[in-house]
Amino acid sequence: MEKLTLTQEWDKTFPRSGKVEHSKTTFRNRYGIALAADLYLPKGASGKLPAVAVCGPFGAVKEQCAGLYAQTMAERGFLSVAFDPSFTGESGGTPRYMASPDINTEDFQAAVDYLSLREDVDPEKLGVIGICGWGGLALNAAALDTRIKATVASTMYDMSRVNANGYFDAEDSEEARYEKRKALNAQRLADCKSGGYALGGGVADPMPEDAPFYFKDYHAYYKTPRGYHPRSLNSNNGWNVTGCMSFLNQPILAYAGEIRSAVLLVHGEKAHSCYFSRDAFAKLNGDNKELLLIPGAVHTDLYDRTDIIPFDKLADFFQKNLK
Repeated sequence: MEKLTLTQEWDKTFPRSGKVEHSKTTFRNRYGIALAADLYLPKGASGKLPAVAVCGPFGAVKEQCAGLYAQTMAERGFLSVAFDPSFTGESGGTPRYMASPDINTEDFQAAVDYLSLREDVDPEKLGVIGICGWGGLALNAAALDTRIKATVASTMYDMSRVNANGYFDAEDSEEARYEKRKALNAQRLADCKSGGYALGGGVADPMPEDAPFYFKDYHAYYKTPRGYHPRSLNSNNGWNVTGCMSFLNQPILAYAGEIRSAVLLVHGEKAHSCYFSRDAFAKLNGDNKELLLIPGAVHTDLYDRTDIIPFDKLADFFQKNLK
């Protein structure tokens, strides 16, 4: 496994909990990419614990809200890992700043591998939490991995849909997709000629006054002390221009209706992205699926607003279904 450089000091965007033991760890996915993670263990815990793996948002790092979710779940008795996806953060994989429906789903499964083999984890009690774009990938993992007993998707994005159709499906046409494909393939040649990969740019800073609210919502998190992190793509120069190209042709929720394990979708009622969760929920089958809408909440409220994120509900959901 490639050697990773892991920051040992506390460099999160949220305060450290006195109820949790924190350490760094690594594991490898089946493509041989080494993944970096923060491990959160309830202080004083003994025996085999239920466990959850957390990732997201899309373009964030584990030091941001994934870590907050993982630490908070550890406070509630779950051994938790928050990991950086392949090609990002402290995780390995080159070239950097690439995304893949396949590899990023595999990242969740690699986390399940890691948790399953720990002596202090009950391998029959494993769940995943995906935030924002990783919510859709968590559902894809749940459809594929029968070891996952429960899945939470919080403030979810379907990255296949938004790449193929644009925001609010405003570009849902063959012609619009053709133009995207043409531009992306032209960029591939430009990258080949330059010997590098052009970056798409992160969240705009300064944010134009006439920008849509949801852009300003992202700026308020990623570009301010509230959520800025130096390793976060969204806080800095973003994904490669071609980084999300394969999502155009690879829908990740194709088999969501075949997920037999429990699923909880949590979304802000006022979030611009709420339609992703509403429509994903409509695909799900069985009486162990739930859609929870948080009144008045917008997209990034579920990143770090501990007064709004329903952690007690999440804990109850996992306690009920991790069995």
